[in-house]
Amino acid sequence: MLPKAYDPQGTEDRIYAMWEKSGAFTASFDTPSASLRATQDDTRKEPFTISMPPPNATGQLHLGHAVMLALEDIFIRFARMRGKEALWVPGTDHAAIATENVVIKQLKDSGMKDPRKELGREKLVMEIAKFVEQSKNTIRSQIRKMGSSCDWSRERYTFEPALNRCVNEVFKKMYEEGLIYRGHRIVNWDPKLQTTVSDDEVVYKEEKSPFYTFTYGPFEIATARPETKFGDKYVVMHPDDERYKKYKHGETFEAEWINGKVRATIIKDEAIDPAFGTGVMTITPWHDHTDFEIAERHKLDKEQIIGFDGKLLPIAGEFAGMPIEAARPLIVEKLKSKNLLVKTDENYVHNKATSQRGGGAIEPQIKLQWFIDVNKKAVPWSSKLLGIIPWKKTMSLKEVMQTVVRDGSIEIIPERFEKTYFHWIDNLRDWCISRQIWWGHRVPVYYCSKCVGIQGSACEVESGKWKVKDGEIVSVENIHCCPICQSELEQDPDTLDTWFSSAMWTWSTLVDPAATKDMSLSLAEILKRSPDFQKFHPTSVMETGYDILFFWVARMILMTTYATGQIPFKTVYLHGLIRTRDGRKMSKSDPSTMIDPLDMIAKYGADALRLSMIVGQSPGNDSKLYEEKIAGYRNFVNKLWNASRFVLMQCEERGIDPHTINDIDEYDGSLTCEAMLSSLQELVKDVTLGLENYSLSEVGERIYSFIWDYYCDWCLELSKEQFDPNALIFTHRIILKLLHPYCPFVTEELWEKIKASNAKDLIEQDWPKYNPKFLNQDAQRDLQFVIDIISAIRKIRSEYNIDVSTKIDVLIEIDDLHFSVVREHYSSQIYRMAKVKNLYRKGALESVDIEKIDEKKKVTVVLREGVVVHVPLEGIIDVAQEKERLTKEKEQLAKFLGGVQAKLRNTDFVKNAPAEVLEKEREKEEEAKGKLQKIEEKLGHIV
Repeated sequence: MLPKAYDPQGTEDRIYAMWEKSGAFTASFDTPSASLRATQDDTRKEPFTISMPPPNATGQLHLGHAVMLALEDIFIRFARMRGKEALWVPGTDHAAIATENVVIKQLKDSGMKDPRKELGREKLVMEIAKFVEQSKNTIRSQIRKMGSSCDWSRERYTFEPALNRCVNEVFKKMYEEGLIYRGHRIVNWDPKLQTTVSDDEVVYKEEKSPFYTFTYGPFEIATARPETKFGDKYVVMHPDDERYKKYKHGETFEAEWINGKVRATIIKDEAIDPAFGTGVMTITPWHDHTDFEIAERHKLDKEQIIGFDGKLLPIAGEFAGMPIEAARPLIVEKLKSKNLLVKTDENYVHNKATSQRGGGAIEPQIKLQWFIDVNKKAVPWSSKLLGIIPWKKTMSLKEVMQTVVRDGSIEIIPERFEKTYFHWIDNLRDWCISRQIWWGHRVPVYYCSKCVGIQGSACEVESGKWKVKDGEIVSVENIHCCPICQSELEQDPDTLDTWFSSAMWTWSTLVDPAATKDMSLSLAEILKRSPDFQKFHPTSVMETGYDILFFWVARMILMTTYATGQIPFKTVYLHGLIRTRDGRKMSKSDPSTMIDPLDMIAKYGADALRLSMIVGQSPGNDSKLYEEKIAGYRNFVNKLWNASRFVLMQCEERGIDPHTINDIDEYDGSLTCEAMLSSLQELVKDVTLGLENYSLSEVGERIYSFIWDYYCDWCLELSKEQFDPNALIFTHRIILKLLHPYCPFVTEELWEKIKASNAKDLIEQDWPKYNPKFLNQDAQRDLQFVIDIISAIRKIRSEYNIDVSTKIDVLIEIDDLHFSVVREHYSSQIYRMAKVKNLYRKGALESVDIEKIDEKKKVTVVLREGVVVHVPLEGIIDVAQEKERLTKEKEQLAKFLGGVQAKLRNTDFVKNAPAEVLEKEREKEEEAKGKLQKIEEKLGHIV
């Protein structure tokens, strides 16, 4: 017998250990011996693959991870139960900048002043690697706590040797084909961390700052950053701006400026927004991405104003060496003293770029870095858009990224994010892939000082091909001597952007590590010798947050299509952000907004947390999460537990062993059973279709409603008078199977108590199949009719505070067809479940005449045309007491409504309140009006 209450803390770890030991998570490829579960039949299974977005190896599980794990586990369990070879590859990311920062901070806290100088590169990298290895176990255990059924035998790490080989192979291939180059281009520079950072690591914070307008020769220019203007010698305007039509492109003029007179040149460029400021701007190509592109188009000079330490350079004259914030007001004051300050707008609001990792301001800089050319046509690609029989066309990386989504090879859910995706790809710049840190994949380039000037030299050695160009050597393996002159080499000090390696995640994780150890193999040969890659790539679905659609998903498409000739995944499913009850974004800086998923699991169980994050969360939309919501789903889990306990107790009382029930060849044929089994088939059909279409929230709601509102509240309750073990055990098993992807722990635990004696664990069960032989729409309709009658009576009892022990008379206006259902099947249940004393049908008894009952003395509920339920109140309730209660409630509600309406009549409140606040107040008003109307109706029945 089941315990009285479900204990997730005493169940979940045990269940997870059982799953792992059984090999249920382990997928097989075409070699049967490769898996604990492999059989000859396994090799024929359709693959279904998910690459887990790798959390930081040093990180802690947060709600973003938790919702990702819950969603992907639902996908993978559903696929596994449908007979697919389901592979979910887990792993962690070395998270270059974040991890290095954590370890350096720890070393400083332990007493080191400058860990880089004191340890040197090799020892610091060893310290970080040791820290990461110790931290990996933390994130592994947290992933297990969520019930994630991933294949731990295939766990990967972005910085492991096999993946490093893939990184170096792709770098070399891109370099040789001219897609990777080294050049001076503008980058996001973090002066605090002293490294470039990627676009996704730039956080834009809204800031109010002064906006200055200055005289610049014959023009007025506006800027929030006068400290960047020392080298300004170009003034730019839109070619179609009528205000400046008389000025010609290339025309020069003299202007008095910060440190004296300058000779300026007029440039006409369509990048200028005529509506912004005065429509004229001077440009600072070294410190602004847009200005840099203008300078590139027109071949203009570029001059550095701010150093890499964030301080002004000698070009700033007396301000040289000053930090930006200190220099700015002094520069403005100097321009003002020259009568060049026209006006200052103190209320200018703009987005300031800051570093997500370091927290400081981002300072765009031109720097010699490694880049990927996204516009060079170098990728042979076939597209469905090229004709009925696609042929290969040479495209740029950008064009391939556009094509695979445009031709439907990759589907984005929800579809509206395709527009966002294309906007980002259409405006894609060359990707800066180098970072000035020590932790990460080091740029596989070596420099020979003696070979500088040797053009296009190349030689071939046993370990692979080398390409030497101006003393620059790219090598897949570590080398120390120049292959041309045998001189000692110096490796490039930079590391690669973390996204460079994680962009290969879907396929590099499927590469056979043994094949990567053979340095004679090319990347294409390594992929051919990797059974997992051959079986499981492209992956089926990539599930991640919409906020990294561009920074990771797009880069995976770029890197995978180029390196493998395949798309990385067929479907992209984007989840939204988890927000607080009032819609705020959760932030570590505000602990009151945070929910720790591990705390919630300890308190309510993983199943409850999973449901609370999935139900109500539609793709691409933010959702709200709060502890009461999680507690509510804990109640649902307990409801299922109690329902199982009831069924098992009924079996025990009748001496029936549920393990001996194998199928449902026979059942009692009662109307309840017929309706229940018919509704169950509709549930199977709806849930299957919903999961196929990734409608996870809707499916969760459908299962929840069926179990709680239909199965537990009605089918089980009605079965008390006519218990059919075959039908109930069959239904219960189907319910556990359908719910298993959402609530794996409690369903597995219950399955053990109710499964057939020869059945496997629930995780290995086949998905239920829709069986039309059980459909009986008439039975469903008749049962629903009885449910409606009982519900109507219960509602009346509740609304009029009729004591639960008081039995009442009920009069029903009903046709012959419906009356036969009530009389033949459910009259006793209506008496019992609705606490009915006498159930009359209009005209059935002479002593009861519905027409003579005062309308004000009875409550009437119209269920449908021809079916009406009446409950006389006279003698049932204490009229005076009920009238007093309702009158008091009416007065309180009227007072509340008056306060809300007073707010909404206040013009200042309506003008200044946020839209969401106004909407809530209007909702309160409508809700209060509705409640008042109901109270008025109730008072009308008892006066």
